[in-house]
Amino acid sequence: MAEEGTPTIHLLDPAEAVKIAAGEGVERPASVVKELVENSLDAGATRIRVDVSSDEHRITRITVTDDGTGMNRADARLAFLPHATSKIRALADLDETISLGFRGEALASIASVARVTLVTRCRGGGCGAATRVVAAGGEILGVEDAGAPPGTSVTVEDLFYNTPPRQKFLKSLQTEMAQLAGALEALAISHPRVVFQLLHNGRERLATRQGPDLLEAIRAVYGDDAAGDLIPLLAERPAIRAEGYISTPFFPRKTPSRVLISINGRPVFSRQILRAIRKGYGTLLPSHTYPAAFLDLRIDPSRVDVNVHPTKRHVRVGEEHEILSIIEEAVRESLRKEDLTPRVPERGAGISREATVSPVPGAVPGIPAVTAPARTPTLESARLTDRRLRQTELPTGIPGGESRVPELEVIGQIAGTYILARTPGDDLILIDQHAAHERVLYDQVTVRRDGRKVSQELLVPVILRESPREAAVLREITVPLGERGFAVEEFGRDTFLVRAIPSVLGRLGDPLDIHDLLGDIISGDADTPEETGERISRSIACKGAIKAGTPCTPEQCRRLVAQLRLTESPWTCPHGRPTMVSFSRSALDALFKRT
Repeated sequence: MAEEGTPTIHLLDPAEAVKIAAGEGVERPASVVKELVENSLDAGATRIRVDVSSDEHRITRITVTDDGTGMNRADARLAFLPHATSKIRALADLDETISLGFRGEALASIASVARVTLVTRCRGGGCGAATRVVAAGGEILGVEDAGAPPGTSVTVEDLFYNTPPRQKFLKSLQTEMAQLAGALEALAISHPRVVFQLLHNGRERLATRQGPDLLEAIRAVYGDDAAGDLIPLLAERPAIRAEGYISTPFFPRKTPSRVLISINGRPVFSRQILRAIRKGYGTLLPSHTYPAAFLDLRIDPSRVDVNVHPTKRHVRVGEEHEILSIIEEAVRESLRKEDLTPRVPERGAGISREATVSPVPGAVPGIPAVTAPARTPTLESARLTDRRLRQTELPTGIPGGESRVPELEVIGQIAGTYILARTPGDDLILIDQHAAHERVLYDQVTVRRDGRKVSQELLVPVILRESPREAAVLREITVPLGERGFAVEEFGRDTFLVRAIPSVLGRLGDPLDIHDLLGDIISGDADTPEETGERISRSIACKGAIKAGTPCTPEQCRRLVAQLRLTESPWTCPHGRPTMVSFSRSALDALFKRT
């Protein structure tokens, strides 16, 4: 135990304090690239080159070269001092600055944990020779004249040489290079007017071209296929200007790795903005998947706090709810303007030679193959399908007007699952009947009904006996269940009576079906009442829809297609699966080598 009056708190050596502080902003090689490239952008660079050298195990050297304004000798020396900056002079300046960083802060932090060589020359008359500054471990080791064009070059070697514990936490070379490339990609997308180049051991890994076109920058980074799947987005409001591209909903990703957001030119990550983008897609995306989105948001700097995170990766936005609502609506409106029918791509190669000569499975050479007879619905199945279709032909309150899907002529059904139809332009459309009917039912469940009856009473109430956990969940969601047509009430300990079900389910009187439906609803996860309601609506639609494998008459197919055409989002079911796929006439011609 320490003696009374003997302090246990002591002041760190300033040099050690700087090293520790540097770790907040310089975590890995990618952090170095991010800080130095942001400084180059603040210096007005139009060309930025990043050279990375490595051995088999780790990155050994990083050089960032730009054609920005450069610095004179006095500024070059000051740039290595902590808290040195040309961007602000007082705390109030933070409310107005839109710069990406302070060159002094970055160089001081990096030089405290690495060996750094800066070569810089200012632009314009009277600048004289370039200046070379060498620093290591937080100290300037030398300053001298050098020969170099206007701009700045910073070389960083032996990162964390004086802080071995941090070196231990670096990942494999491949992981660190992926992180580094990702940081540069985000900056390239955020600044399409600047030429970016990344080289690794002399091999070019990334190159963009100068120009104002964001789509070209996306194409340079992610390729033609990714750029071809994008929809433009533009929203201008007093609070925000949002511009960029979002993807169609049919190639979702399991991670948000291609959601790149910048605020006033600064790449940021925001779970709230990510959620707003997903909400804009509504039911067009499958659960737990993400679109691609490349958005630049212009917001009054006084409403953006970029200093809530050491690397300025996370930001805080004033009046956030308004901003998020605008982003969500902008995404929804951009999607609403597009025909989102998935199309089979045209392939010039057509069908392979092997595919054209493959025999029918089970066929004997010389003997004609026997084809399966056409599937026709049984009387009971036809009646059930008729009841389901009549239920979804009832008035629903879905807004009328011109359909977003062209007139379709039904020409058949395959496997009791897919409806074949054609457009007036002879495109072939395949429709998943279960997904299509799910969409129709979902719209009927979620649309405002203006006081119309949404429930049907059961002749005999269904008794549910649940576990304590399930009973607690059921009590929690009684209100959203009631809004969608269920009448559920407690009937003793962990026991409930279901007295009514949604009218769109038709004659769903089998207690097992009701148990299954409510069991699916109870077992799901949801974070908000809105998400709970969505899950209930999707479950109702799935349970009440015509099932895959159900043979339908031509008339029933036509009725279902007509109902689908009147929905708000006819391209996907409520779970985000496509309802239809289009084969254009030109794609069919390509398959048969008629092009």
